[in-house]
Amino acid sequence: MRLKNKVAVITGAASGFGKGIAKKFSNEGAKIIMVDINAKLLKKESKNLHQDYFIADISKANNFLLLRNYIYKKYKKVDIVVNNAGVTHKPKPMENVTEKEFNYVFNVNAKSVYYCGKFFVPKMKKTKKGVILNVASTAGLSPRPKLNWYNASKGWMITATKAMAIELAPYKVRVNAIAPVAGETPLLKSFMGGNTPAKKHAFLSTIPIGRFSSPQDMGNAACFLCSDEASMITGVTLEVDGGRCI
Repeated sequence: MRLKNKVAVITGAASGFGKGIAKKFSNEGAKIIMVDINAKLLKKESKNLHQDYFIADISKANNFLLLRNYIYKKYKKVDIVVNNAGVTHKPKPMENVTEKEFNYVFNVNAKSVYYCGKFFVPKMKKTKKGVILNVASTAGLSPRPKLNWYNASKGWMITATKAMAIELAPYKVRVNAIAPVAGETPLLKSFMGGNTPAKKHAFLSTIPIGRFSSPQDMGNAACFLCSDEASMITGVTLEVDGGRCI
């Protein structure tokens, strides 16, 4: 019960890593607001965990504002924000990525973190407590060819984590990131350019431990960094990647 009575917001919580983080947080006693754009799946998964949900497109300011207002009205506080929602473009040469694809990737992966700072940080600063966790990627540390602007968006997130951490440290607000390698999530097919056994084998060969990151791996790492056990840790990007970045 390391997160007992903590109010936690998790974006992209209906599937993949977000779902794994939500399950772990729930088991550790947190009160969760699961956020996702996929209404049907979100309702199903939140019901399974007996947790609250909020349907939102977190790349849009008005959606984030409505989310904040809902949470503060109902729960009066936010202890933890996990910026997990993420998207990618299909593998292709950088010059072939359309402006629409570029904007989509950065609006979801980067702008949502900006909105977190804009809408949740002020009250955290005022109360002098809170934790923000950004779900980055090994792509931001060791970029893969043809995932150029996705790589860049995750690199941005890692730098944003450090920038947020140093600015918010005097207010006792911690900001960290986790960097998973690809996992069995809805994005895997896009990362690999297909989901064939050959492509999986080729990808797994780059991971020394020999398997993908799992939602459980992400939940365990996220729980530690968001708990009081990590009270002296801020500004770090924890690689949960089976040695991919060595």
